[in-house]
Amino acid sequence: MKSPIIFLLAVCFSLFFIPAKLKADDGYKLWLNYQKLDNPELVKGYVNQLQYLIFQAESPTLKLAKAELLKGYQALLDHSPLDTNHLMLGAVLIGTPKSLRMLNESILQTDLHSINSDGFVIKRLTIHNIPTTVIAANTDIGVLYGVFRFLSLLQTRRPIQDVYIVDSPAIKHRILNHWDNLDRSVERGYAGQSLWDWHKLPDYIDQRYIDYARANASIGINGTVLTNVNANALTLTPTYLKKAAALAAIFRPYGIKVYLTARFSAPIEIGGLKTADPHDKDVINWWKDKTAEIYKVIPDFGGFLVKANSEGQPGPQNYGRSHADGANVLAAALKPFGGIVMWRAFVYDDKVPDDRAKQAYSEFTPLDGLFEDNVILQVKNGPIDFQPREPFHPLFGAMPKTPLMMEFQLTQEYLGFATHLVYLGTLFQETLRSDTYSKGPHSWVRKVIDGSLDKHSLTAMAGVANIGTDRNWTGHPFGQSNWYAYGKLAWNPASDATEIAKDWIQMTFTNDRDFLQDVKMLMMHSREAVVNYMTPLGLHHLMGWDHHYGPGPWIKDKARVDWTSVYYHKADEKGIGFNRTSSGSNALGQYAPTVRQYYENLKTCPTTYLLWFHHLPWNYKVNEDTTLWDALCYQYEQGVQDVKNMQLIWRKQENKIDVERFEQVNNLLAIQYKEAKWWRDACLSYFQSKSGLKFPAGVIAPPQPLAYYENLTFHYVPGI
Repeated sequence: MKSPIIFLLAVCFSLFFIPAKLKADDGYKLWLNYQKLDNPELVKGYVNQLQYLIFQAESPTLKLAKAELLKGYQALLDHSPLDTNHLMLGAVLIGTPKSLRMLNESILQTDLHSINSDGFVIKRLTIHNIPTTVIAANTDIGVLYGVFRFLSLLQTRRPIQDVYIVDSPAIKHRILNHWDNLDRSVERGYAGQSLWDWHKLPDYIDQRYIDYARANASIGINGTVLTNVNANALTLTPTYLKKAAALAAIFRPYGIKVYLTARFSAPIEIGGLKTADPHDKDVINWWKDKTAEIYKVIPDFGGFLVKANSEGQPGPQNYGRSHADGANVLAAALKPFGGIVMWRAFVYDDKVPDDRAKQAYSEFTPLDGLFEDNVILQVKNGPIDFQPREPFHPLFGAMPKTPLMMEFQLTQEYLGFATHLVYLGTLFQETLRSDTYSKGPHSWVRKVIDGSLDKHSLTAMAGVANIGTDRNWTGHPFGQSNWYAYGKLAWNPASDATEIAKDWIQMTFTNDRDFLQDVKMLMMHSREAVVNYMTPLGLHHLMGWDHHYGPGPWIKDKARVDWTSVYYHKADEKGIGFNRTSSGSNALGQYAPTVRQYYENLKTCPTTYLLWFHHLPWNYKVNEDTTLWDALCYQYEQGVQDVKNMQLIWRKQENKIDVERFEQVNNLLAIQYKEAKWWRDACLSYFQSKSGLKFPAGVIAPPQPLAYYENLTFHYVPGI
């Protein structure tokens, strides 16, 4: 028998020499997981070019950039470059013309003049006959962005011997919207509690606040709205402003501004006024005074996000005023300080419209050109509400005199929550590349929001955050990819979702070639799988009542008809779908003629939007061989098979990454497969009760009667 000492030494030795890819990883490091590169030749090549560092870091932001660079070098290459003030072979030169005199020479002037304040240059060039790698920018934050980009080149094994990158963000304000409440609950959040511990602020600063800021800066996000759009007026009181100021101080060196949601009735609720009428002088002065108060404690405060006259929230229409009247009062208060108003266009009042999809367009297009120049309208990607698939919102391209910003949802409110693997980069890309035809071909949505289509300088994009206190930040390990993809597309809306996925996999998991190929394929098809087993052929809003968990195509008889599923699918014994053509609600009339004609014509309307725009009989021929009923059944069945294939692909990855994340994803895919079958069975059972038709060959009848699915109840569903 071995002695206890020998046994203990053996255990310690075995733990110390566990291969890196098998070490536990809880996902906390996100895509900043600087795993040591395992290719000796590659490492040697990098090290030879990165022997010396010329980096005069004096400001807080430059100090962060330098520390990040050294951290990345050490972790990736097991190498610490020597600090020097002289050019030497293998030198890296980093800074701004202000921080480093060498950059005042003409070597980069053309490049530096071509970038904006957040842009950067990464260039390999010869200075005084010495090959040198330069990371330069006009501002300190540009340098930080450049350092993160440079480290990503190493993480993804890109060659740097001839590197030449000149890059600037296409969108000025790249913002995360947190739907976080002061009690730390998160509306539609599926990754734990809110990050912000309001009770302990401003005196206790959690390390996660710092790590959150670092992660956002690494992908170019430069703003955060701390609080829920269903706003609480307390956020504007002195006590909570001090707490927000503490967060702003943490975020400031990372280039991140803090924004707050403004409750329109705040002048009444915390100001003691009898009205919140935007035309009332006392109300106007109250907002001016409150805004000045905010800037005293948060000098770089970004501005307000406002949800008004929607889902019961107060707004200017309570007083017979327009959205422009309401937004402009806040804009006037913010303007002297450089702040902006982001006014949400997700509106529907107590009057049920003939088509919910039309309301935002109907309310806002008459106001085009009436907003102050520091107001930007925040528009959801589609006209309903973050469905698995929606056509682009008709407001894009319809308000040329008003800046519009995109609102995407990263948290998966209608896509299975944080238990379903859904890469949303494909959804974001699909919307951004949609052509509005508002000024002819190539009037893409992305050109509307980057300001180039209508020559707007105020530009922004918002993402509803999927971040919480879960150790891995997003609940599902692959939920991180949606945070990452949003940041990349906010920086450059023309980016490719496939390349974004590839980089994220390499930076987050491994550079293993087979893993990369398999998982990239899995990610790129994942969103389509969800559409298939939830809302195929253009169906939408079939989710469970209120909590939106699971299928609920039978939902009816609620306070508002447009809060029910039957309102949207209109299935009966004759057919299914929402007629939005000229013979129906004419929602298609809100789009440019080319778009309208494309979707109105059944010969050109793609099957992906068939039932979004058309009500069709069950026996309608989708193609020569397939009726609409059969196609619907096949799509639901395909969705289930898609998830089964995702499971098979993932199981092949065992032993290629750490056990912890492998098992977590494996278990979550098992939940997703179970729920995909539930979606298929419940929806087909309900729709068969309307069509009265048999299931086609290859589609098995649901194992339970319809009443079973209708009577399922759930308690304490997350996200409410």
